[in-house]
Amino acid sequence: MATITKLPSGAYRVQIRRKGRYASETFLRRDDAHRWARQAETRVDQGLAPNKSSVSRLQTFGDLIDLHIADMCEVGKPPRRSKAATLTTLKRDLGKEKIGHLDRQKLIDYGKMRAEQGAGPVTLGIDIGVIKMIITHAAAVHGLDISPEPVDLARVALKRLGLIGKGTERDRRPSTDELNRLFRCFDDNERLTTPMTRIVKFAVATAMRLDEICRVEWSDLDVDRRMLLIRDRKDPRNKSGNDQRIPLFAATGFDAWALATEQARHLGHTNGRIFPYNSKSVGTAFRRACVEVSIKDLHFHDLRHEGTSRLFEAGFAIEQVALVTGHKDWKMLRRYTHIRPEALHRLAASRASFPYGNLAAE
Repeated sequence: MATITKLPSGAYRVQIRRKGRYASETFLRRDDAHRWARQAETRVDQGLAPNKSSVSRLQTFGDLIDLHIADMCEVGKPPRRSKAATLTTLKRDLGKEKIGHLDRQKLIDYGKMRAEQGAGPVTLGIDIGVIKMIITHAAAVHGLDISPEPVDLARVALKRLGLIGKGTERDRRPSTDELNRLFRCFDDNERLTTPMTRIVKFAVATAMRLDEICRVEWSDLDVDRRMLLIRDRKDPRNKSGNDQRIPLFAATGFDAWALATEQARHLGHTNGRIFPYNSKSVGTAFRRACVEVSIKDLHFHDLRHEGTSRLFEAGFAIEQVALVTGHKDWKMLRRYTHIRPEALHRLAASRASFPYGNLAAE
């Protein structure tokens, strides 16, 4: 039987003695004390150890999300931007659901709702994966009596419904006319203080991601060798410490070194970040310009795609392009590139002098 005693502080101490086991917890509210006592006795009857009071207070899926975030922060691994955004979405849509009510059907309904909101097969797959991770973490780390099986069943159902799957390979590249229209739009906008034309050209010249462009510093620039160090570059295997040096050259049609030099003159100094602008603001300015000049279905990330493809069109081999883009898996790099057929004329012309290779070097 459980014994509940009110302490001089006003709190309530619960003590249970059952089947040779003893456990004690303290609560501020009497209702919480009774609830924990019932759960603790049930777990002892099942041959399990009683949960700690902090775990017994977990009622909703939002509580599980908060618990996971707190645990990861405690070990020095807080959620990064993409995972944090997914957790925010899940807490908004499912945070109020009781843990015991988050069954297979609820998760299927959630998947259908997200699909109606515009979430693609890959995004929804990530959502379901994170839900399973949150539940598994609570069960494994804190002993919460909750099973990830409903999540697995919901994933199978959503896959059969075509709502979860591999994403369609994106091959959107801006045309020269589209880029010129964007440049004119940026340059004619007197209220625009961010040097968007320079940033867009730099993105194509280096095949860098937007957050990388807005993060690199002048101290990362090797002036003598014309190299730029990108710290903690995105890598699915390594979340940090994945630093890479890339060359700043003009192989893509835009001169990355000249653009960096132009940016130094624009700022009037070489301290701090090379492009000291908010990446979200840059992305917003890019989308607004696309709307203004009637360019459809073009994302800022497509500029990285464009720069990568231009490197191939310039005649660089896969392993050489990887030294610029940072791809560790060359198969991913093959899927990422879409070379325009007309570029083969330029490659053929550059090799016309040595139609059978460099025989002198053999």
